[in-house]
Order: sequence, then structure tokens, then C-alpha cells
Amino acid sequence: MYKFLKRLLDIVISLMVLLILSPFLLIICILLKLTGEGEIFYFQKRIGYKNQYFYIWKFATMLKNSPNMGTGEITLRNDPRVTPLGGFLRITKINELPQIINVLKGDMSLVGPRPLVDKTFNAYPENVQKRVYDSKPGITGIGSIVFRDEELLISSATVPPAQYYEAVIAPYKGELELWYQQHKSLITDLKLIFLTAWVIIFPNSKLPYKLRNLPQRKI
Repeated sequence: MYKFLKRLLDIVISLMVLLILSPFLLIICILLKLTGEGEIFYFQKRIGYKNQYFYIWKFATMLKNSPNMGTGEITLRNDPRVTPLGGFLRITKINELPQIINVLKGDMSLVGPRPLVDKTFNAYPENVQKRVYDSKPGITGIGSIVFRDEELLISSATVPPAQYYEAVIAPYKGELELWYQQHKSLITDLKLIFLTAWVIIFPNSKLPYKLRNLPQRKI
């Protein structure tokens, strides 16, 4: 029943968001076409449900050759590979909105663990890798909420970005994603949707840490 209701919620909310935001999304598409390298969407291979690959939709925010430049798959705050408009889209998380298409296709859910590329997925401990995608990946989730400023954290680290991600971020994020697997329910999903909006309005809020049995903050 939970899976049926979750899928129903995904479809209903995604269609409503797509309908309401379609004029705004059209404006973003036009601006992207006229700026940067003229790319509107970015499609990237990610790991999804049961560790199967799929292609995620995003608004294009970086130079096309970005994976082969600088810090590769890890993006820093004020990363020179990010276009001016792309920087705004990333900070506001508007660049994630095209993933509504992934939700409607069934690749993703509104709530779930974030879908990762191979490099960042492999930074997870083995026990996390085996369980993290027992649920479909989500546009938002507890990992996305707690690490909403991940780029800033990595940029402020005193060690190389990849080393900081593997040693500090990945272990804690893995614990958070396993917490979701243990507590997933329609109520949990609704709480996480609310908290996603809440931390956008109040970015310094500690409210997410009041979730029951959430792993202790380590960063």
C-alpha cells in the first residue's frame, strides 16, 4: 500500500508542479538558450533503484566539458565551471526542477536518497552501497536537506575536495540515507517535503535534526 500511495503522490504532485510552474520553466529555458553555451538541459548517468543506471534531467548550469575540468564530478562554491545563470539556479535549487520528468517516468520519486554518479557512490561504505537504493532515488531527501550546502562545506575544507568528501561527507550522508530506509513511510515523506521548503526559507534552521532517531550530526 505504501508503494502505491507513494507513486500516486509522486504523480499528482509532479503534475501539479509542472502545470503551475510551466510559464516559469519556459522562461528559464529561454534564458539558458540565450546564455552560456546555449544548452538547456543536462543529462547525466546516475545510479538509481536497485543500483541500476538511469539518466537524470537537470537544467544546464556548467560548461559542457566540466567533468574533465577542475575537480571533476565534485562542484565547489563559486566554481569557475559554473555559468553566471547556472550559479543562481544551483543556489536556489531551481536546476533540480526538470527531475519532475524523471519522477513522472518512474526513474525517481519526490523523496528518496539522492542519485549519485559512480565516483561519489563508491565513497559510501559497502553496507550503504548495498541498501541505499532499496528505494527509488529522490529529488529531495534527508541527505539533500542536511547537505544542502555541500558545495560550501567542500569549498571550505582544508584538504583536497575528493579527500574531504570521502572521509567526512560520504560516511555521514550514508548514515542519513540508511535512516531513511529504516523509517520510510508516507508520513516521513511528507515531513521531508515540508523540511525541504522550510530550509530554503530558513537555511540555518536546526528543525531537520529533530526528526526521530536521526543520526547525530558529525559536521
